[in-house]
Amino acid sequence: MKGVDEAFLGVGDKPGLDVWCIVGSSLVPVAKSQHGKFYSRNCYIILDTAELKTGVRRHDVHYWVGEEAKEEDCLMASDKAVELDAALGSNTVQYRETQGEESDKFLSYFKPCLIPVHCNPPSHVEGYGHKSSRTMFRCQGEHVARVTEVPFSRSSLDHKGVFIVDTTSKIFIFSGCNSSVQTRAKALDVVKHLKESRHSGRCEIAAIEDGKLVGDSDAGEFWNLFGGYAPIPRDLPEAVSEESMSSKKLFWINKKILVHMEAHLLDREILNSDRSYILDCGTEIFLWLGMTTLVSERKTSATVLEDYVHSQGRSLSVRTVIVSEGHETVDFKLHFQHWPKIVEIKLYDAGREKVAAIFKHQGYGVTETPEDKPQQLISCNGYLKVWLVDRGCTTLLSTEEQEQLYTGDCYIIRYSYVEDGKDYHLFFAWYGKNSIKEDSVATASLMSSLADSVKGHPVVAQVFEGREPDLFFSIFKSLIIFKGGRSAAYKNHVLQKSDRNGYHQKDGVALFRVQGLRHDCVQAIQVDLVASSLNSSHCYILQDGGFLFTWLGSLSSPSDHNILDMMMNKLCPLNQSLLVREGSEPDDFWKVLGGRSEYSKEKHVRGWPADPHLYACRFEQGMFKVKEVFSFCQEDLTTEQTLLLDCCDEIYIWVGLHSDVTSKEQALNVGKVTILQMFLQDRRSIETTVYVVTEGDEPPFFTKFFKWDSSKQSSMIGNSFERKLALLKGLSPKLETPDRSMRRRSRRPGISSEPTTTEHHHQQPTAARRAFGSASTARLARERSPATGLAPSPTVTQFPRGRSSSSTPTAVARRLFPTSLHSQEAVHALTNGTARRR
Repeated sequence: MKGVDEAFLGVGDKPGLDVWCIVGSSLVPVAKSQHGKFYSRNCYIILDTAELKTGVRRHDVHYWVGEEAKEEDCLMASDKAVELDAALGSNTVQYRETQGEESDKFLSYFKPCLIPVHCNPPSHVEGYGHKSSRTMFRCQGEHVARVTEVPFSRSSLDHKGVFIVDTTSKIFIFSGCNSSVQTRAKALDVVKHLKESRHSGRCEIAAIEDGKLVGDSDAGEFWNLFGGYAPIPRDLPEAVSEESMSSKKLFWINKKILVHMEAHLLDREILNSDRSYILDCGTEIFLWLGMTTLVSERKTSATVLEDYVHSQGRSLSVRTVIVSEGHETVDFKLHFQHWPKIVEIKLYDAGREKVAAIFKHQGYGVTETPEDKPQQLISCNGYLKVWLVDRGCTTLLSTEEQEQLYTGDCYIIRYSYVEDGKDYHLFFAWYGKNSIKEDSVATASLMSSLADSVKGHPVVAQVFEGREPDLFFSIFKSLIIFKGGRSAAYKNHVLQKSDRNGYHQKDGVALFRVQGLRHDCVQAIQVDLVASSLNSSHCYILQDGGFLFTWLGSLSSPSDHNILDMMMNKLCPLNQSLLVREGSEPDDFWKVLGGRSEYSKEKHVRGWPADPHLYACRFEQGMFKVKEVFSFCQEDLTTEQTLLLDCCDEIYIWVGLHSDVTSKEQALNVGKVTILQMFLQDRRSIETTVYVVTEGDEPPFFTKFFKWDSSKQSSMIGNSFERKLALLKGLSPKLETPDRSMRRRSRRPGISSEPTTTEHHHQQPTAARRAFGSASTARLARERSPATGLAPSPTVTQFPRGRSSSSTPTAVARRLFPTSLHSQEAVHALTNGTARRR
């Protein structure tokens, strides 16, 4: 390929990392065993290749610049990054990484840590290393370890960081009093790495806590290394960066000259495909490369970007990202108004197999369409209970009634099952499209109370009619969703409006779409009585009084026809039906539907599963913040945090036992706020399904997103730092015996597994604090005793020192939204500033 280094030809075929070091004017590959060892006088090119669930490979290119690197090496690194992008089809995202200011995404490639080496590398790259008899490091970061070697001096210590002193026979870890528990726990991963790599696993570990000296021999030994104890000066307040306050600036690159473009509101239409642009957003600078720009023009633009950063005298913390047209990151798109949505490419079956065969014969990788048959998501050995929500109370439905839901109602569904010898309980709050606000706002609270009353491992979820996940349908052997409602609140609403349109009547007129996950899991869903409700991919039942039509779509499968027969026996067991195939409908069929009209005739194909993303959630200084955790694993589920696993169509809120979220209802609100943020970015519907999973109660349909090791489900006492330290020192862990008394005390009057009577209505408190109902409830209660420093206020609390996610105590909302806040009200609250986007 013209203008591309030969070292890049054929790379990116396999998932993983490729690293090259710039030596002189050439690229030298770095051996896998040496990945993560960078010299401060060099520059490196790093390629991360990931294979997505769709089978497409994603490439991220990083060029790392050492703090002692030569300027010509820095320019060469940016040129080589552009060449690597060209070799991979110009669809990568390129990041400039500066030593000491690396991004979390970059550092996540080199777990447990990356430690740059401050010395001259030998002539060959392989096999280098450096070991000092006494070395001191400063550690930062909660999900990645940001390690910096500092001078071995008392003056290097401060109260904010965590410090590691590596000596010949012992490794000391010093935790500043203002450091977070997560940072301390992450520093222990570095200690473990040093113990194994530098000491062959044979050395002592000593933990020193800032300000505690009495009776601690390790602390005395630690301070003796510095010539004796002396107090550490108070931390200086962090300066507010002016760069973050600056306005956006957009430049067009015209033959190495930057032309400023006046634009108060940036729009996608400003960017031309034959040009390159620099977007300066203060703390982040983007270089956008048009689709038709040449490799030489891209190199010139990258050089201009380097010159611009140096000429502005910007700090090393400024991030620079290079994106190509059509492959822009979400962060880049957010700076523009009305960025067009990605149009999904429609898949046609005709000729697909032939085209795939041709490409395979020519050596190209071709991924087939996903199977329409979903995998087994949950054990089928469970039992089901369904409650109708009506005016603040619940009524248990009979076995026959629980397989019939109405669009005007809200329901609580509990599915109890055994898997891997454990008792699980899955609770769904189902909201009908026409449900009354009075019922919908009470459903989440009632579901949380029911979940707190059970033994075993409870998981709660909110689902909305029309957006139910496969997991919801899989717990019903058969399910019929009718228009109308059972609840008194809905019936009263209908009477007030004098409107019974669409209300299902036993011998009335109705249209049902029939679907199923498998032969023993079928659904019939009543849809609008118009021809446009039809779809060639499905089968339908059209009821006209006592007469029935069964309609077979031309793209439906034989298994769909079998499901239709089974549903006919469920819905209308005594009625005869007339079989109608698409394209041969009698006039009476169209007459019942009100006449012919256009409807969808395209093949419905199950979409590809989305690649999950993990985010840490935090409410800080009046702002709800979400930060992505890259290259995540089970160890990133730290007990002090609330994390969000985004699977596109579904969202999981994982709540640690030491987090500041204290009820399932509050956790659902966290999911609601996050969805609203994503909704504003045109990424998510406000009716996305949200699950709440608590630490220690993780079900298999959640753990499948991780390389899960059940032995790591710790029941040890203490926070993440205390647990890791005990394991690292080889101490016997202190385990807790589950105590369910807290759960029994937390049950609310009027909430039980039996139908609720009218007398119970007035016994239910409107706002009660509930702890999570899990096997670890008693442990959570003990660790939330007054000694932890949690404020008793039900609205606002303070992070106790050492448990916060920042260096200072931070106010957090005890309830992100009130219990009674409906999803539409949440949208209004967010857009009016009640909860702001990051």
